[in-house]
Parts: sequence; structure tokens; C-alpha cells
Amino acid sequence: MSQQNCRKVYGETLLDLGGKDSRIVVLEADLSKSTMTTLFQEAFPERFFEMGIAEQNMVSTAAGLAISGKIPFVNSFAVFSTGRVYDQIRQSVCLGKVNVKIIGSSCGLSDFGDGATHQSIEDVGLMRLIPNMTVLAPVDGNETRRAVEAAVDYNGPVYIRINRNDMPDITSVDDVFTIGEPGMVRDGSDIVVFANGYMVWKALLAAASLEKQGVSVRVVNVSSLKPVNGQSIREMARGMKGIVTIEEHTLVNGLGSIVLDLFRGNPLRIETLGIPDVFGQSAPGYEELLRHYGLDESAVIRSVEKILS
Repeated sequence: MSQQNCRKVYGETLLDLGGKDSRIVVLEADLSKSTMTTLFQEAFPERFFEMGIAEQNMVSTAAGLAISGKIPFVNSFAVFSTGRVYDQIRQSVCLGKVNVKIIGSSCGLSDFGDGATHQSIEDVGLMRLIPNMTVLAPVDGNETRRAVEAAVDYNGPVYIRINRNDMPDITSVDDVFTIGEPGMVRDGSDIVVFANGYMVWKALLAAASLEKQGVSVRVVNVSSLKPVNGQSIREMARGMKGIVTIEEHTLVNGLGSIVLDLFRGNPLRIETLGIPDVFGQSAPGYEELLRHYGLDESAVIRSVEKILS
């Protein structure tokens, strides 16, 4: 299966959109070679603002640019672009529904080598809490491009979390992306797995393995975490024997919480997979770290078997 690096796709998409819309400006916190905004900087230096390691000032400046008619993209590692600047996002951006796009690069555990200080496993929860914020977690490079395009078209605050590593192409370049709508990537009739980001790929691997055992698993990509069409989620679980959720995020206020809220009072058995209430840690490799936190196909298989038993 082909793969793409979502950071590179993001940088290329920003470059392409910047050539079409002069309102797009980019603000960076001294990480342009990692977030890939360096591509925009080289092409449009007059619309690129290197703010240094001053993320709070960066978001406040972006709010001012948006009020003046620009479409600012704010960039840093996810842990810094959401946590360090929470007050500025809440007060200067979301309170007035100001048209700022916040990009959280190296999200989740994907920055496996730098440990807890650089691993953002609570960013979705933080951003979902704030009124007027839209939260997106693309599943692959193709959806990253479409999510960024949708963010430009949407008038209001948007947060997009982007994985650091190469990810398999699950969607096609022609697929339609609609903010708020989940998308089924594999049909099945026994269990439904709701996932997003790289965890969709893990769910697909588990579904292929379970198929050999006679278990049919539906896999749904929930890349829009706020807003999310609850009715669509409920419809995709209709007729199933149970639900599994898996996310590269703390179990607090993420995808699992969304699904549990939607099915409150429903007799369907639900198993949630995610990072417990702990910080991340460094590891020699990304996959090793995911296995440590139970974020792989084996964990999905065990959860499905637990429901069916």
C-alpha cells in the first residue's frame, strides 16, 4: 500500500492554496522545517511570519491578522499549539469566532523519541472543550489535503492534528471530505470500530485478521471530532453486536467519550481503546510505543473477541 507523510502533504497543500488565495498567511514558531511550512516561506516570504518560540504572541497576532481579513495558519508541534496557547485560543480566537487555523504537527505519540514533553495526547480534548472550535484528525495524506482545503473554506476557528510519520493511503484523492461527517472505510456486520488518524489503519488490519475467523468488522473513520454527526454514528452502529473505539489520544474527552455519550442508555457493548490518564514517554520506535499503550491491531482483536464472548 502506498504511503505519504502528512506533514509534507500539509506543506504542499498550504503552498498550493497560498498561490490561489492571497489572504492566506502563515505564522511559525521556529519549527518550519519540521512542520513543512518552509515550503510556503520560500514561495511567499512576504506572507510568512517567523514568530520564534513565542506561541502565545503568535496566536494573538494571528487573531489580529484574521480580523483584518487574512486567513492565518498557526503552526507548531501539537503540544505547544494547543496547550501553551490555550488562553489566547480561547479568548482571542474562539470567543469571537475569529477565522484562525491552528495546526498541531507531530500529534499523539508520533514524536516517539522526544517523550512526554513533546507528545500531545490531550490536544483533541483541549480543543473540543472550547466553544466555536472545529477539530479535525485526518486519516492519511489525501484526507490531510482535503481537511486543509475545507479549513480554508470554513469561516471560523479550526484545529487540525497532523501525524509526524508516514501513513498508509486509506482514502483516495477523489473522496469527498465534509466537516462533521464520519466515513465508512470498510463494511461489516458484526462489530463496528470507530477510529481516526493512524488508528484507522490498525483497525483495518484487525478487521482483515478477524475476517479469517469468520468475524465481520465495519471500520469507520471519525476524522471530524467536532462537530460530529451523531445520527450518522448511530446509523453506522445499527444492527451491530458491539462497538470498539480506538484513538491515539487520552481516553478523557476524545473519540471514546464522544461515542459513549452518543450511546448512553443503549444496551450495545462498548470497548474503548486509548491512552490512560498518564503522560507519554520516549521509545526507540513509534510502533513499539503504540504497542505499549495497547494501540495496535492485537488490542482491537482482543476487544472484539471480548464483546463477542
